[in-house]
Amino acid sequence: MFYRIVVSVARIIYRLIYRIKVVGKENVIEEGGVIYAANHKSCEDPIIIALTSKRQLTFMSKKELFKFKPYGRILKALGAFPVNRGTGDVGAVKTGLKILKEGRVMLIFPEGKRLDKGEVVPAKPGVAMFAIHARVPIIPITIVDDYKLWHKLTVIYGKPIYFEEYYGKKLPTEKLTELSQGVLDTIYEKGGRA
Repeated sequence: MFYRIVVSVARIIYRLIYRIKVVGKENVIEEGGVIYAANHKSCEDPIIIALTSKRQLTFMSKKELFKFKPYGRILKALGAFPVNRGTGDVGAVKTGLKILKEGRVMLIFPEGKRLDKGEVVPAKPGVAMFAIHARVPIIPITIVDDYKLWHKLTVIYGKPIYFEEYYGKKLPTEKLTELSQGVLDTIYEKGGRA
């Protein structure tokens, strides 16, 4: 309920400050677990994706943001869960898999962080790992254009990516990274570099 209220209010505000255009709505999967994999150049990215998605999002957020308890409670109410970045956080992985197996949507940024302008970072193995272990598709999402007030902002939902041939297989990290990089390359084919 809290999530829906916040998204409804944010939708009104964001329509006043950006001209948001959504492309590829027909590619959205409306039921079952799914990963939204997107480029990440602004702290506003999760908000924009939430505003353009019919389904409620969940997403990882760095553990430090949860230290201030009132803010942490708000983040959790909005679907965020903490991750200790750079440590192979087993607890966060288990939470993510549980979310996907429950048939919900999880937003992941393949590079694992927000990029500075001009920065290029390879994908981490997480996107492919979650998709294969939870047996869910990935929707590549590209946010095009910069966040300039009153300018157009385009959100492109790409065709679902499936890794069904790898279900039930134990893949090395190198292969998971290669598959995740393929997802990232698909995202950037539409533009959206920082």
